[in-house]
Amino acid sequence: MSADQLSTTFQALADPTRRAILASLTSGEKTVSELAEPFEMTMPAVTKHLKVLERANLIERSREAQYRPCRLHPQPLKDVDEWISEYRKFWEASFDRLDDYLKKIQTKEKNEGND
Repeated sequence: MSADQLSTTFQALADPTRRAILASLTSGEKTVSELAEPFEMTMPAVTKHLKVLERANLIERSREAQYRPCRLHPQPLKDVDEWISEYRKFWEASFDRLDDYLKKIQTKEKNEGND
């Protein structure tokens, strides 16, 4: 994933309304009206959010008769997960070192308490 695409994806995910829309789409394809239902905002505002998600390639919209169903396009999320996994490795290694250090201190304190 290019850095620009990663930035676009994170920008799209930065808004809680857009994250809620993506969460809604995990259960399947929905119309714009169905996606707008839980939000107290105008249809043009919802459409703006959908355009941001579409530009980030997080959703796909098709045209079927007079409505435009939306569906989740998960590939950018997979790319974000792969990018984050490198940092996950760093944190897990850091926590493992901290755990080893704490065990060492506990063992030392226990041995000193027995003296």
